[in-house]
Amino acid sequence: MTVDRRSLAKGWRALFVGGAALALAACGGGSDLGGTDERLNPLPGNPTPQVEAQPLGQAIGQGSTKVALVLPLSASGNAGAAAQSMKNAAELALSEFNSPDIQLVVKDDGGTAQGAQAAVNSATDEGARMVIGPLFAHSVQGAGQAARQKGVPVVAFSTDANVASRGVYLLSFLPESDVDRIVRYAVSQGKRSFAALLPENGYGTVVEGAFQQAVAKAGGRVVALERYPTDKARMAEPIARVANALGQADALFIPDTADSVPTVVGLLAANGVNLKRVQLLGTGLWDDPQMARDASLAGAWYAAPDSSGFRAFAQRYKAKFGAEPTRTASLAYDATSLVAALVKTQGAAGLTDQTFANPSGFAGVDGTFRFRADGGNDRALAVYQVQPGGAKVISPAPRSFDGQTAQAN
Repeated sequence: MTVDRRSLAKGWRALFVGGAALALAACGGGSDLGGTDERLNPLPGNPTPQVEAQPLGQAIGQGSTKVALVLPLSASGNAGAAAQSMKNAAELALSEFNSPDIQLVVKDDGGTAQGAQAAVNSATDEGARMVIGPLFAHSVQGAGQAARQKGVPVVAFSTDANVASRGVYLLSFLPESDVDRIVRYAVSQGKRSFAALLPENGYGTVVEGAFQQAVAKAGGRVVALERYPTDKARMAEPIARVANALGQADALFIPDTADSVPTVVGLLAANGVNLKRVQLLGTGLWDDPQMARDASLAGAWYAAPDSSGFRAFAQRYKAKFGAEPTRTASLAYDATSLVAALVKTQGAAGLTDQTFANPSGFAGVDGTFRFRADGGNDRALAVYQVQPGGAKVISPAPRSFDGQTAQAN
């Protein structure tokens, strides 16, 4: 089966794992993008679908430990489609786990904060010991408020780190992880002076702060940084300013999609920049075969998860449901697998903040991840090099967090 990597990468990556549920054991010891597809929402400020919540739902599984699965199942368009795919993925996780002692209580939040709050209240009244979901940042806020009052933890899928907190953990790809990984790798290869061209959108805002922090932490310096409008007709001026400063830089960071990066690079070349002299850097948005078609991007580096896990997950999903999963489906798969593994090893009493914030982390099919005490997460990512035949891993993802301290927001 072939996975459309371009459509997956365009989904601003919220996550996506797949693989054996038993892999979700503690390592070394035993998308806002709404936390979802960019096609659902390209900016950290999520839309608020005007859909009535339907708190009552169905159950998946026969286990004794009830866990709420809160998703915008009645939302229209791509949001509803993603929710259904994630529900299927959770069902797949249970079917692949060896006798899981959990029952998923499925609740529809309608894509609203009020719906999410009602869904959590309904599920916990039915005995749910924790919450998986919701999908959008504003829904996570509503769910988190209700869950805190009931004393149950939440593992949600938003990529907006602002909605994370102790007890509300985000199982998603946060842009901070991409930025930290690619900057650290660049510095390890001798790059010290950085320039950046960032899109004027919510993603660019989040990445800007992460980039400046990562460069400073790695001992580098930022010699130039500009934001450019998403309107390609208005990009020229800020790009020209960075072009004039690139003589002082040995790396240039462009965290944008494959639809925009070639335009940015073309304008740099038009301003006389020798793209062979400066190392181009990107984020997981570059995980798109379209990038390899632009010869000027050959040799560029970007950070992203190893894609083999999602491909394997997608094959199993299609075999069971007869359709391709959305890129966010594996979020629900991994969350469900993690909870099932924790209940199997520790019982329902193991669903605590102390367990989720284990600094050793967990092994998911997209690599190792861990939740931070503040509700965010760290991910072990690979570094890829853009090549004419497709991207190649030049620095594999670490298998553990040994020796690494948790990132801060």
